[in-house]
Amino acid sequence: MAKNLGKALKCILYPGMLYLLAVTPRVVNRPDVGIFRKKYFAHRGLYDNTGEAPENSMAAFRRAVEAGYGIELDVQMTKDDIPVIFHDGTMERMCGVKAKIADYTYEQLQQFKLADSDQSIPKLEDMLALVDGQVPLIVEIKSETRDISFCEVIDRMLRAYSGEYCIESFNPLVLLWYRRYHNNVVRGQLASNFRLDGGHKSPLYFFMTHLLLNLFTAPDFIAYNHQFTEEPGRRICRWLYRHPAVAWTIRSAEELEKMNGKFDVFIFEGFLP
Repeated sequence: MAKNLGKALKCILYPGMLYLLAVTPRVVNRPDVGIFRKKYFAHRGLYDNTGEAPENSMAAFRRAVEAGYGIELDVQMTKDDIPVIFHDGTMERMCGVKAKIADYTYEQLQQFKLADSDQSIPKLEDMLALVDGQVPLIVEIKSETRDISFCEVIDRMLRAYSGEYCIESFNPLVLLWYRRYHNNVVRGQLASNFRLDGGHKSPLYFFMTHLLLNLFTAPDFIAYNHQFTEEPGRRICRWLYRHPAVAWTIRSAEELEKMNGKFDVFIFEGFLP
């Protein structure tokens, strides 16, 4: 009886211990996460896609700075290896073109306007000069492939920036790059329930949903889709390891009220918190 009980306990304890180990974020030599003194970050700037300050535009960033909000932004690379700020995998929604940012040089991209406004796709360099440390930045590095060599270009530009910033990405390889080459930068793992949010069923997305790669990427914060607050790995990182929990994307005062107490930092759009 006692022998069987011992086996049963091992069957429960060992997988539990392995799970806690797998979701462990950075716990040693953690950098200062004072950037999150700012609680609210404007998603792609303080934007309005029906006006003259569309998402990820200089006008939207200027509005966020003037309002005193932190800014979340998305960085991709052009054909000539210039970091620009743009969210989608294609330009169709914002520019009406069925092409990717990487299909054009920066100069070629200037022929396109964002959401029928007079705003063009901005360089990361120009955006950093505009903000100039006035508000903190969450820089999402967009990457859907294994090739993350462009991280060096983006990192070089951010190293020269004197304001507060952190980086985040859905791609664990981006976090691994930063762990290896610029370990003192605050880095965050973006995640969601990828099966329910996109229909992804591969083993990789299972691991990403449940933050099972944290042991390797060692994130300093978790930015999770606020629609899936009960994911155990996310809650463990916040409550056991005391890492900041960032919610994306809050779209109303009602959603914000529901998420208070479950997250520490809020990326928002479409209203003013």
